[in-house]
Amino acid sequence: LFDPTPSIINIPPQSAIKTGDHPPIYSKQYPASYKDQEIKLHETQKLLDRGQIEESTSPWSSPIVLVKKKDKTMRFCIDYRRLNAITIKDAFPLPRIDEIFDQLSDATYYTKFDFKSGYFQVPLSKEDRPKTAFSTRDNHYQFTVLPQGINNGPATFQRVINHILGPTRWKYALAYIDDIIIYSKTFEEHILHLNEICTILKDARFRLNPEKCEIARIGTDYLGHNIKNGEIRPSLYNINGLLNTKLPQTPDEACKFVKAAEYYRKFIPNFSQIAEPLRKFVPTTKTQQRKGQKTIIKLTDDEVKAFQKLKHYLTTDLVLKLPNNRFPFKVQTDASDEGIGAVLLQIYPDGNRPVAYISKKFTPVQRKWSPMEQECYAFICALDKWHNYLSGVKFTWETDHKALTQLNQKAQINKRCERWRLKILEYDFKVQYIPGLTNSMPDYLSRSPVDDAEEDPDEISNLVSTSTQTDSSYINNHLPIVTAVETRAMKLRNKNLNDINDISKLTPDSLNASSQENRIIPFSIEQLIEAQQHDDYAKNIMNNIKKHKNYFIKDNLLMHQSKHPVPYIPQGNVRRTILQIYHDTAANGAHFERDKTIHKIKTRYFWPSMYKDITNYIKSCITCAQYNPRRRKAPGKLQPIKPPDGVWQLVSMDFHGPINPTSRRGNKYIICLTDVLSKFVVTRAVRDNTAQTTVKFLKEDIISKFGTPRCILTDNGTHFTSAITNELIKQVGATHLYTTPYHPQSNGQVERYNSTMDAKIAALSNIQKTDWDDQLPFVTFNYNTSIHASTKQVPFEMMYGRTPILPFDYQGDNVTIQYDAEHVKKLNQFLTKLNEQAKLNIKKKQEQYKQRYDANRSDPFYNIGDLILVKTPLLHSKFHIRYEGPFRITQQLTQKTFIVQHTKKPTFHRQVTADMMLPIFERIH
Repeated sequence: LFDPTPSIINIPPQSAIKTGDHPPIYSKQYPASYKDQEIKLHETQKLLDRGQIEESTSPWSSPIVLVKKKDKTMRFCIDYRRLNAITIKDAFPLPRIDEIFDQLSDATYYTKFDFKSGYFQVPLSKEDRPKTAFSTRDNHYQFTVLPQGINNGPATFQRVINHILGPTRWKYALAYIDDIIIYSKTFEEHILHLNEICTILKDARFRLNPEKCEIARIGTDYLGHNIKNGEIRPSLYNINGLLNTKLPQTPDEACKFVKAAEYYRKFIPNFSQIAEPLRKFVPTTKTQQRKGQKTIIKLTDDEVKAFQKLKHYLTTDLVLKLPNNRFPFKVQTDASDEGIGAVLLQIYPDGNRPVAYISKKFTPVQRKWSPMEQECYAFICALDKWHNYLSGVKFTWETDHKALTQLNQKAQINKRCERWRLKILEYDFKVQYIPGLTNSMPDYLSRSPVDDAEEDPDEISNLVSTSTQTDSSYINNHLPIVTAVETRAMKLRNKNLNDINDISKLTPDSLNASSQENRIIPFSIEQLIEAQQHDDYAKNIMNNIKKHKNYFIKDNLLMHQSKHPVPYIPQGNVRRTILQIYHDTAANGAHFERDKTIHKIKTRYFWPSMYKDITNYIKSCITCAQYNPRRRKAPGKLQPIKPPDGVWQLVSMDFHGPINPTSRRGNKYIICLTDVLSKFVVTRAVRDNTAQTTVKFLKEDIISKFGTPRCILTDNGTHFTSAITNELIKQVGATHLYTTPYHPQSNGQVERYNSTMDAKIAALSNIQKTDWDDQLPFVTFNYNTSIHASTKQVPFEMMYGRTPILPFDYQGDNVTIQYDAEHVKKLNQFLTKLNEQAKLNIKKKQEQYKQRYDANRSDPFYNIGDLILVKTPLLHSKFHIRYEGPFRITQQLTQKTFIVQHTKKPTFHRQVTADMMLPIFERIH
């Protein structure tokens, strides 16, 4: 359920893009920089590796857009506006939000689940796939899953999740598109409900995002409201913009507040009477408007009471309503010199009712934006905060900035607004211009901002890329400073650089601080001379220079005598800086191995322990460990499985596939079960690798024909770990054993048969290889009736106690069967002899294999608490990280098997074997 590996749920492919008889739409690709082209290629390769897209010959095409996310990475999107315009709207209803809240109000415990890329887990029908096509610089692709940005996406996903949750909906589970909530009255009930929903989602092969899930809370925020103790209130972030507004400081501020409140006067009882003390601040003539409106004032008690009472009405259910998606939504926004304001409303028959407010200050940078950018930013903030309400529904955006009425119709000249335009493509809205006088509440909220300013994520990204650069780019830009140590000729250039601080910045404390910020410190020749004068070892040599023939002083700099004299580097962070420069950076090091790094450094600098320090630095480099291929054999000697005492006592089972091409019958996988002692194999060609298919195979092909095996060994795939698979195994009285994840040696029986089977099936199949499932029974039969290399026995004979009759065998005259009282005894003796001989032969074969496997290997030695990296199970490309982590060892199960815990995600535990582990060496400082 929390497996980070992408998955496609186990449902029939969904049809979401019905376009009738409309001819294909083809849109040219948007121009892109070289960097953006590289991002597109990288993202499409990721989607291709995950099976979420496939190569296409479709006549349809929509352009790619790249949108920056809050974590500064790029969101890969397709501009489907032209496709959406001709798509027939799916009328499948979203749940009514007011009915959801009615259901939740009686509960005490709540759990919220968040899907990991929910749309990408839904398979898309084959007839819809060509319509999702898009092009990169070199290829044409189409989605195999539900893509982001199509207007029927929310309805399709809602239909899917409704079907999967089934009868649990409206009893103890609900979903609003991809926001699932489980609710119960007691903790005991909640555990049962939680277990059932987890089982349902797991069997469906859904993947959840653990970082955004909340488990068994007695209060929670859901769809913009806080639910606790049977009460449902607007979440603070929805009303904070108005609730925390300070008392007016000038007549102008008081006037704007009254005007804002007046917009909802029909919902506020006795509005005129309540607002009367503040009415005197509302000018009635132009002269009054110009006169004294900025003068500082202090409100009287009656005026303060009126202000607080109006605020109370506007932030409680007297005016503020629970969202009800029977009525359309409207967003009103405004911006001032101080900040932004926004109101989310719903259009009721009796007027516009507010649902939530935003009031946020500008940063100094945002204050310098153009008015158009500020007004557009207000809308972007509203979409970010109210996404749950506005995604999947049609709504109206009202703004008093006329230039923005064309925002969703055409490309913008302003680059920032164009970036935001691409970001909002997934929403279905129309823009309406309203005069500023009627936009009173957003205007008031923008001029009295409450929430602290936040950098726009795009601006943060740009700032980081220029001022806090990576080590390599920092060194590239300051390379003259670094090489100044090598030659005095750089002295004048160093003096001209303003960003080099004096030698006081090279004190241990300041260097440690800089190191913690992960910055490399370039240093000048003068700084190095000063640092040497603070180093005891250097001072001792310089004071007794005649006794040290390997050193000399040149221009106050202590040099080491070698073929090419180089400066002595004092102890401390200067050495660490050099190690960083000549190992970590792209320009000077590029993470090359020890000998190359030693050669680079020793031709430029010297210190006595440099060989030892360089060796330790590279040995303890986690980046090198994560990406460098392991040249030596993985540690850990082979631990063979002891042969079972008899047939059908231990069997191993696995899926093989997906097989390309799919057979004419639609089969893509082979499920295979092998008896560990006899090596007898049972196979079946199947359409998928789901838990339901596993259960059907066990019932129809194994238990009903051969009886129940004592133990069944499988890997950790969801088809084997699912509740329905384990329930069947439990019902028939078998024991379910699991191999260590990503350790195929643990289930080698099936792996070896798979490798044998592929070549034989391919040899027998037709030219197109589409009848491979017809050949599977013959290959399996011949495997079972041939002598096995390990047992030196025929699997068929060990299984049935007789020699198999092959199709072309000669058969003599008919035999009259006579009763033999000794037959059972003789058969048992024969089978016992076969079993014992097979066990001896298996052990002999295991010893031979173990001897070869263990050559030049040793058992690893790890302690509880050791830090390690763990091999990445699926290497998608040569540039993919090879080892992930760090992990800490928490438990040792066997000589080679351990339980490890991620140091940054304490809830993430894994069972791993020694051959997947890489020790982390401590860096000596």
